[in-house]
Amino acid sequence: MTGPLLARAGGGGAALLRRPLGTSSSSASRSTLDVAVIGGGIVGLASARELILRHPSLGFGVLEKEEELARHQSGHNSGVIHSGIYYTPGSLKAKLCVEGAALCYKYCDTKGIPYKQCGKLIVAVEHEEIPRLKALHKRGLQNNVRGLRLITAQEIKAKEPYCRGLMALDSPYTGIVNYRQVALSYAEDFQAAGGTVLTGFEVEDMKMAKESPVGSREGMKYPIVVRSSKGEEIHCRHIVSCAGLYSDRLSQISGCSPEPRIVPFRGDYLVLKPEKSYLVRGNIYPVPDPRFPFLGLHFTPRMDGSIWLGPNAVLAFKREGYRFYDFSLRDFVDATAYSGLWKLVCRNLSYGMGEMYRACFLNAQVKELQKFIPEVTVDDVLRGPSGVRAQALDSNGNLVDDFVFDGGTGEIGGRILHVRNAPSPAATSSLAIANMIADEAERRFEL
Repeated sequence: MTGPLLARAGGGGAALLRRPLGTSSSSASRSTLDVAVIGGGIVGLASARELILRHPSLGFGVLEKEEELARHQSGHNSGVIHSGIYYTPGSLKAKLCVEGAALCYKYCDTKGIPYKQCGKLIVAVEHEEIPRLKALHKRGLQNNVRGLRLITAQEIKAKEPYCRGLMALDSPYTGIVNYRQVALSYAEDFQAAGGTVLTGFEVEDMKMAKESPVGSREGMKYPIVVRSSKGEEIHCRHIVSCAGLYSDRLSQISGCSPEPRIVPFRGDYLVLKPEKSYLVRGNIYPVPDPRFPFLGLHFTPRMDGSIWLGPNAVLAFKREGYRFYDFSLRDFVDATAYSGLWKLVCRNLSYGMGEMYRACFLNAQVKELQKFIPEVTVDDVLRGPSGVRAQALDSNGNLVDDFVFDGGTGEIGGRILHVRNAPSPAATSSLAIANMIADEAERRFEL
């Protein structure tokens, strides 16, 4: 699956190489684009791919600040292909997840990308959880999730011999995949269709051009100037921003609304020692508690055969801070000066303190996991990888739970489409999201 700009990298992925700025991948100059897509994560790449497949005669480019694609949320996630159980019926999340899961499986089959349809059990371990589990079942059916059924304690044992529970919701079409591999495959498709990818291009500013690009004979056809932190410039007609952890800052740079704000939450995983991997066959999740904002610790098999346990959810002091001690003064001030964060903290103080405690002490995390698999002990786990979630938060302290797409007013605002919130299950939904973004871009930009 190696395209002209891809070189094989460790871990079965591919690292994107960067063309010199003066070369071109289509009839248009490299420094001019009809549409620039900011963000080389899975949503940005899926959107760029969909746009160029629909409009092969136009010039499209992806601008990514890192030297490799899919470095952050797209490469630091659980790898679960979600089925769409949890989400409010009629919401974009529900619609796009169900559509996206089907498209993801189809795409992986077409491209030969390996996945495992290992299923998921949402397990009630307390009697008080059973009504919530039944409500989830009803919600999943409303969302047209395939194959959902409630199963008994005996049936749980048949599927997960080491798992205890009173009742479970069985989702057989939930799967796992390496989403970074999927994202890089999108990039290959994009480039094969004539698209351009610029890595190491951190967008620092965007403004309307005062004159045509040097050497251009097309007047002001490309009126937006996008400048990188290294001083490089791209001239374009329109922008689609899929900036993930930096979506609010890109919105501000473009003169659009800063709301909703991004507050980063780090999720730390434990890893089950290889000799104990027999304890888990598929995904095992708790019944979510509506009083709390996150799902809770769960058991997640990986494509490499390892088993991840977690994650927790604690405030990250750096937007790309994957270690406990990673710190950015700007990111810290941005988060802690935002009134919406303090309103969220005050409403969930005991939950937040519990998450911080579990982040520090393995015993506390393992105690939660033992509710489902009693055989797991502290000696069976190791500290594993972490991810950072770009959680959109409004000024009232409410987690923005659904996808948010917006633009703005004025010269630049009318030429840009911001993907402001693309929460989990954005990776699962990426192809469905891309279809919607392409539809919206066509409508707004009259492509």
